[in-house]
Amino acid sequence: MNPSPESKWPMRLFTFLLILLGASLATSSVLQKKQQRFTNVTRESGIRFHHISGPETDKKYLFEVKGGGAAFLDFDNDGWPDIALVQGSTLEQYKKGGTAKCELYRNLRNGKFERVTDAAGLTAKGWGMGVAAADYDNDGWVDLYITGFGGNNLYHNKGDGTFSDVTQRAGIGINSWSSSAAFGDYNLDGYLDLYVANYVTMDLDNLPEPKCRYRGTLTICGPRDLKGASDVFYRNNGDGTFTDVSRASGAYDPDARYGLGVVWGDVNNDGYPDLYIANDFGPNFLFVNRGDGTFHEQGLISGVALSGDGLEQAGMGVDIADYDNDGLMDIFVTNFASDYSTLYRNLGNLMFEDITGRAGIQPFEWFLVKWGTHLVDINHDGWKDIFHANGHVYPFLEHANLSEKYRQAPSFYLNQHDGRFSDISTSVGLGPDAAIVGRGTAMADYDNDGDLDFLIANLSGAPLLLRSDLATDFHWVMFRLRGTKSNCDGIGARLTVSTGGLKQTVEVRRSVGIYSSSDPRAHFGLGAAEKIDSLEVKWPGGAVQQFKNLEVNRHYLLDQAAGLGPEPISPSPAWGTRR
Repeated sequence: MNPSPESKWPMRLFTFLLILLGASLATSSVLQKKQQRFTNVTRESGIRFHHISGPETDKKYLFEVKGGGAAFLDFDNDGWPDIALVQGSTLEQYKKGGTAKCELYRNLRNGKFERVTDAAGLTAKGWGMGVAAADYDNDGWVDLYITGFGGNNLYHNKGDGTFSDVTQRAGIGINSWSSSAAFGDYNLDGYLDLYVANYVTMDLDNLPEPKCRYRGTLTICGPRDLKGASDVFYRNNGDGTFTDVSRASGAYDPDARYGLGVVWGDVNNDGYPDLYIANDFGPNFLFVNRGDGTFHEQGLISGVALSGDGLEQAGMGVDIADYDNDGLMDIFVTNFASDYSTLYRNLGNLMFEDITGRAGIQPFEWFLVKWGTHLVDINHDGWKDIFHANGHVYPFLEHANLSEKYRQAPSFYLNQHDGRFSDISTSVGLGPDAAIVGRGTAMADYDNDGDLDFLIANLSGAPLLLRSDLATDFHWVMFRLRGTKSNCDGIGARLTVSTGGLKQTVEVRRSVGIYSSSDPRAHFGLGAAEKIDSLEVKWPGGAVQQFKNLEVNRHYLLDQAAGLGPEPISPSPAWGTRR
């Protein structure tokens, strides 16, 4: 979050205009086919949630313009992703104890959801920011970790539709301002560990008043003049408790940078998950897993701490995926306005290159404040696209005659298969009608029709549920993993699907972007391929399974012990085909 973009604007404006001119001349051969449409189904879905974060418009403090997290999770194991939405508060209410930090909506399997928060026992109050979903105790039921301003909460799923707050027993409460959190098995012992990104330290009895200027208007300051809060890394002890190993592991933030997005991913293909953290105002972290229980930070020397021109950026959302199908995991980071989001191509040997300009992404990003993001194959052609939410932090822009707007529509970049992307946001239904103050973003095939849908948290407003409606003959496949020797979620497993001459790799994870968690099922678009030649699965810990000649357009369950079969999905009471 940048409180003084005027200092950055002049030196980049000329470059931005040149890039914009070039992008306006580009054409998209892939776009010629009618393939994609997003439909806003929020109202008809039955979700009646309104995010609270201070006053609706007159926001005076930094914590009033940050949160909103969202998650897709199948909490009742019926095969249909449910929804969790994180709630904020107001300063007055927070001092009295806060509001309920999380709302839970059960998927009714007919396109609608029902609120089950109270029945589920999600009663903790405070000021929520983000949510991480995972089965941390390997009992087969997904649990919830809620981050927030002034305290976090771990909810254990009891398997009967209810949760219990086990924060104190687990030892991962954190009395700080936590933003995002992510579960991953760093030591491959079969239990999911937890990294928590913390943001800033604030004294409620001595809050800073707005004293910065943005585009000439007096407004909230960013974090730069505030004391940061060091991130925390917890090792799962396997008995329901966690131990703080931040310093001992080396995955430590000694300078207390302003942590926002966090994601796990094996960027050097050694079988051990690494950590990437997006920091607001400061270099980003890349903690490389040594495989002996420790990490070494090498974001700068690997080329992913700064932009390609050596400048610090205001990192927010993060994802790791193989966008160019070369078998190496690349990194995408969203950033503040007057800057571009950064696509780092993995060159191998822990070296990355900022190729955002060549990819054609830079010019469309300049006026946007970018948040939750995903690198996934949205149109099923076998190549991962880019999706991210947008929304500003300064409410005065709502009525200002400026290029930057307060409410901003999401972005969708279509992968052109040659290292370039095309911005087709407006043509697929992400135009002005979809403009919100976007924050965290979750992804899932919530209606089990094979394509990926998106849920975007909306600061001080109703969320945006976007149903993906594909008009294409391209095929797909999804795999739900169930680990036995590995963690039950299969987080960190690497799946490689071969169809004809195309080979794609996906790593299983839940937490990506910022503040949010997604459907952990591994999704592949298959293009025109009518069968899968081979599937290879590398489980955390090194076990490998291989399968041949699989049918397409199927949801599979991949059990580490029992092998491959259809995913058990409860029948839908009234959900018919839409096309």
